[in-house]
Amino acid sequence: MSGVAQRVEMVRNLMREHRVDAWIVNGSDPHVSEYVAPRWNTRSWLSGFTGSAGTIVVTLDKALLWVDSRYYIQGAQQIVGTPFELMKLDAPSVPDHVQWLANTIPPKGVVGIDGLTMTVSATKALASTLSKKDITLEYTGDWFDSIWKDRPAVPFENVMQMDAAIAGFSAEAKLQKIRQSCGEMGCTHTIVSSLDDIAWILNLRGSDIPYSPVFLGYLLIGPKDAVLFTKADRFSDQLETELSRYVAVREYQEVYTYLGTAFSDTDVVYYSPDKTTVRIRESLPASIALVEGRDLSTTLKARKSPVEIEGMRRAHVLDGIAMVKLLAKVSRSSETYNELTIAEQLVAYRKEHEEYLGPSFSPIAGFGAHGALAHYSATVDSSTVLEGNNLLVLDTGGQYRTGTTDITRTLLFGEATEQMRKDYTLVLKGNLSLAAQRFPAGTNGYQLDVLARQFLWQTGYNYGHGTGHGLGFCLNVHEGPQNISTKPIAVPLEVGMVISDEPGVYREGLHGVRIENLVVVQHAGTTEFGEFLAFDVLTLCPFERRLIDTDLLSEAERQMVDAYHGWVYSELSDKLPQDDAAWLREATLPL
Repeated sequence: MSGVAQRVEMVRNLMREHRVDAWIVNGSDPHVSEYVAPRWNTRSWLSGFTGSAGTIVVTLDKALLWVDSRYYIQGAQQIVGTPFELMKLDAPSVPDHVQWLANTIPPKGVVGIDGLTMTVSATKALASTLSKKDITLEYTGDWFDSIWKDRPAVPFENVMQMDAAIAGFSAEAKLQKIRQSCGEMGCTHTIVSSLDDIAWILNLRGSDIPYSPVFLGYLLIGPKDAVLFTKADRFSDQLETELSRYVAVREYQEVYTYLGTAFSDTDVVYYSPDKTTVRIRESLPASIALVEGRDLSTTLKARKSPVEIEGMRRAHVLDGIAMVKLLAKVSRSSETYNELTIAEQLVAYRKEHEEYLGPSFSPIAGFGAHGALAHYSATVDSSTVLEGNNLLVLDTGGQYRTGTTDITRTLLFGEATEQMRKDYTLVLKGNLSLAAQRFPAGTNGYQLDVLARQFLWQTGYNYGHGTGHGLGFCLNVHEGPQNISTKPIAVPLEVGMVISDEPGVYREGLHGVRIENLVVVQHAGTTEFGEFLAFDVLTLCPFERRLIDTDLLSEAERQMVDAYHGWVYSELSDKLPQDDAAWLREATLPL
C-alpha cells in the first residue's frame, strides 16, 4: 500500500470511529491563506497534489480531488497510483464537491469538516445544501494531529516593523480609520483573521507563511483598544514597547477563550464570513449582535496611498534591473540553463539589492510543453533543459521592502515557428488593449476582461485563468477584492488599486504564452459624462521582439510597444552595467 493510500485509510479509520460518512479537506489554514505554513499542507500530505487550490473529499469507498482548470494536468499527474480520482471543476457534467456530497451521501448521513480551517460562508453554503437532503454537517476538529505523526509545529518567526514613511500611514491612524468605519455601521468591535490585513493595519511584516511577509495572529479592534493574539516573545524589546502604545499582545491560542468573555450584551461585532473560520465564529458569545461584510481593512489596503504607489514603483525598478540582467545574460551566454537554474539565476540577481526580501510566489518556469501548464512548478525530476526551438513561460515575483512584484515574460529559445509568433502577438495585443483602456469610475473588473481576450476569441482561442488579480504592498501577491476575469465579481476598480494584466494561450503538449504587467488605477479626467479612470503600467521589462509579428499589429499598437520600450530603456539603462544597458538598447529598439 502506497504512502498516500495508507494516509487515506487512516482517515477512514477515524471516520468509522466517529461515524462520519465523508470528510472534507480544504488545504487551508485558520486564516484562509492562499499559501500556508508547512503545518497546514494537509491537502498535499494526504493526496500528493501540490497545487495551491483544491478540495478533497474522502468517503469510505472513494477519495476525490477537485481542482480548477489551472491544475487539470498537474492534478492528474500527481495522483497517479493513488486512491484519488480527479474531479475537474467547471468541466461539463462534473458537480462541485458540495453538489456531489448532496447527491451521494444518503439521508441521515454525516459530513465532517474541520471548523478550525473552514470559513463561516463556506460552511453556511455547505450546510444549506446538505440539509435539504437530510444530511448533517459535523465539526470534527483537526484529525491531522492524530494521523500526521511528524506534523510541523505552528510557526512563530520574528516580526519587523515597517516605517510609517514607507507604509504611508501609522498603525494608529489605520486603527482609527477602522474604528470610524465600524462606528458608522453601528458596530463596536471588529475581529480580523486575515493575515495580510493584520500586517497592513499594524505596519508589521513577518515570515510565518511562504512567499507572504505576514505572521500568524488575530486582531480584535474595539472602540478604544486593540488586542493582537500572537506569540508574544517574537517581538524585540523596542518593538514590544512601541506596540504597547496602541495594541495589547496576548498569546495566539488565547483568542478562543478571550472572545468568549470580551464583550457586553450591547456590543456589536463586525467580521468577514469569507475570512473567518467557524472556530472563531463559535467562540463569540451568542448574546451579542453580529454584522457580516468584507473586512474593513481589505478595501482600505487595496486602494494604495500615494506613498505606497511610489514604493511599488521603486520595487518595480529594482525588479526590472534584475529581469534585464537575466535576459541579457541568457542572450549572450553559451551557458545552458534548465527550468530550475534560470529561476535561480533570477533570484540571485534580485538578491543583489538589499531591499529584496524573497520571492512573492513559487516561480513558474515552463519550457515547451511545460509552458502549457498555466501553474507548472518544476522539480529536480521534471526540470527541462532550455534548448532547441521553443518557448519558456517565466512567471516570477519578488517581495521588496517597498512593494510586491509579479511579472511574466515568454522567452524564445532557438527559432520561432509561425504559430509561436501568432500566439505571442495575439496575447500581446490583448495585454496592450487592456492596459490602454480608459473607463468610467464604477466599472468592475469583469466588464474589462474581454479587452484582453478579444483577439484570441476572434481566432478561436481562449485561456482558462483570470486576466487580473490585485496585489499587496509588500504583502500577498494575490490580493482582493479587485479582480479582472469572466466571473461577474461586482467590485469597482478604484484609484490606487494595483492589478495584473496577464492574458495567455496554452497549447497542450506544445507551448504556452503569457505576458504579464502590473498596472495601477489612476484618475484620467472628468467629462460631462463623469469621472474616468485609466491604468498606468508599473512593470519594467521589454517584450520578446523576436516573437512579435508586426503584420498583426495596428499602427497604434506598434506605437504603444515602442513607447513602452522607450520608457523601459529610459528608466533602467543608467542603473545597469554597461553590457546589460547595451543589450537593453537593442531589445527596446523601435519595431
